[in-house]
Amino acid sequence: MSREKPRIGVYICHCGINIGGVVDVEDVAKYVGTLPNVVVAKHYVYMCSAPGQDMIKNDIKEHKLNRLIVASCTPRMHEPTFRGVVEEAGLNPYLFEMTNIREHCSWVHAAEPKKATKKTKDLIRMSVAKASLLEPLHKREAEVTERALVIGAGVSGMRSALDLANRGFEVYLVENSPSIGGKMAQLNEVYPTGEKAIDALEPLMKAVASHPKIKLFTNSKIEAVDGFIGNFKVKVAVKPRYVTNDCNACGKCESICPIEVPNEHDFGLSKRKAIYLPFPAASPPIYIIDEENCNKCGKCVEACEIGAVDLKEKGMGMEIGVGTIIVATGYDLYDPPKGEYGYGLYDNVITLPQLERLLDKNGPTNGQLLFNGSTPENIVFISCVGSRQEPGIYKPAIEGQQLNRYCSRVCCMAALKNALAIRERYPNTRVFYLYRDMRTFGKGHEEYYRKASESRVLFVKYKLEAPPVISSSSNGLVVTAQDVLTNDEVLAIPADLVVLNVGMVPSADASGLQAKLRLSRSADGFFQEAHAKLRPLDTALDGIFLAGTAQGPKDITDSAAMGSAAAARAAIPLARGKVEIEPIIAVVNEDLCSGCGVCVALCPYSAIKKDEQGIARVTEVACKGCGTCAASCPARAITVLYFTDEQIRAQALAALGRIPS
Repeated sequence: MSREKPRIGVYICHCGINIGGVVDVEDVAKYVGTLPNVVVAKHYVYMCSAPGQDMIKNDIKEHKLNRLIVASCTPRMHEPTFRGVVEEAGLNPYLFEMTNIREHCSWVHAAEPKKATKKTKDLIRMSVAKASLLEPLHKREAEVTERALVIGAGVSGMRSALDLANRGFEVYLVENSPSIGGKMAQLNEVYPTGEKAIDALEPLMKAVASHPKIKLFTNSKIEAVDGFIGNFKVKVAVKPRYVTNDCNACGKCESICPIEVPNEHDFGLSKRKAIYLPFPAASPPIYIIDEENCNKCGKCVEACEIGAVDLKEKGMGMEIGVGTIIVATGYDLYDPPKGEYGYGLYDNVITLPQLERLLDKNGPTNGQLLFNGSTPENIVFISCVGSRQEPGIYKPAIEGQQLNRYCSRVCCMAALKNALAIRERYPNTRVFYLYRDMRTFGKGHEEYYRKASESRVLFVKYKLEAPPVISSSSNGLVVTAQDVLTNDEVLAIPADLVVLNVGMVPSADASGLQAKLRLSRSADGFFQEAHAKLRPLDTALDGIFLAGTAQGPKDITDSAAMGSAAAARAAIPLARGKVEIEPIIAVVNEDLCSGCGVCVALCPYSAIKKDEQGIARVTEVACKGCGTCAASCPARAITVLYFTDEQIRAQALAALGRIPS
């Protein structure tokens, strides 16, 4: 078919008024009908609709079309749709070209309809020139290793691992911390159920730890990732724990250890020893030695009656082969710089996570709201600390501080939950809640705001340009705020305790892992999904999926749901046992290749390697057809199928008005 004279059908979409409200679609269709090799040129209100798709199928048969162009929205949205239509009509799906005239014409030139119409004609003329040179391409298949890797064992990671294991697949679960559980293990109560966080979390932790299909590696990190969907090779470094699996968690080693350091589980509000159990419900329930702070005195070895402490233990490395990978690395909490709302200057300015530990029965005060030995009489919550920081308006606490412009979504609810709990447990304590906007995201969560109001939590709304100011007086701290709700009245609020509602920031591990996995991150620093609407769990690299807060701020419910969803996506290639290879890939002309290696160094997907003769070889499954290699090859030995030099040259000439006959 590719050698036949091109018979091109061009279909221009109105996209309702998105395109048709700016571009003169009818005039464009008339013009396109005059271009060489164009047999059919039509316009329709919604080409992606069932009638629009039927129109294309019927015309392919009636007019014997062998090339198709749809001018509409972004290919990211509907290119798969139209390729499917073309294939159903009996044509090779890669004899189809899509032209984006919504984002590239009508939306960006909405105030200039005549120029937008002219640009639309130019773009379609270029597409016609390329389509005339299209050749059929065919997908191939590759085998899949029927195992999965989940990176991170918080709520979403554990949920992903358990769902995959319950489907019968072997799962490697790698966690950097000494215990699974993630940030949820540090919470007191969870909304909207009000149950203890650890009570809700522990059954999931036990199910993961005991599942025969899950191989759990805590205190471990990803060293390197190579390969492609179906055949990833992952190097994992398991750090020494210095305590063997024989440990019965009796605690004798801990009691005799002379070293004390701040306890990270309690956010520094308590102390722990250099040999410690991460938290009471930790899994695995095995002690670990803090290598940085241990002085190797050997007292723990002497105290252990079963010989479970081994100060000479070495770490180990291993390589595993998996078919798919789920990234569930979670988030870090925003750490306010010294001076932001008095944090680091005054002891009684703490963060919301620290308050969670104070209210937890396993926390530093056994669940009693005590600070410096007494229950605070006045508590002030301040929202949006570390979130929604607008350049030019928000004043950073330190010079060069990176600003987080996004909303962390969970802070309002978490603070309301704790404010309400304080009012219920300590009715004599006054609670002030200073906020910019109230965002009670989630079904039924507005009820918390209503209950907090009824329980006499006092709400004060401040503006971004006039944030609260914390100062010290002879009677303690004073929080000065300009209240929008009372016509900008300036309030001076006495505070025994100030709680900063800190937001979520990308995990500190994200940067290193990004390079190893060759993934993209958004402007916010979280891992970037392939498409926010159509592929919210996928990444640009086939076979790697995102779960939970690795992709952006979420609450526990959404994180768990996303973990299950990512497991479902990752299970598809594992269940099939094979994956289709996208045929838009780079190919190397061996006769022209000089073996210089430029393409090997530049390939962002590590899809090109040199063979024993020094010739560049493309790993088809890994190649994404980005064209970096073809553009950089000094010998012009590399071609990207569907974007050949001839096709691009034809488009360029068409852009200049030179239309081939």
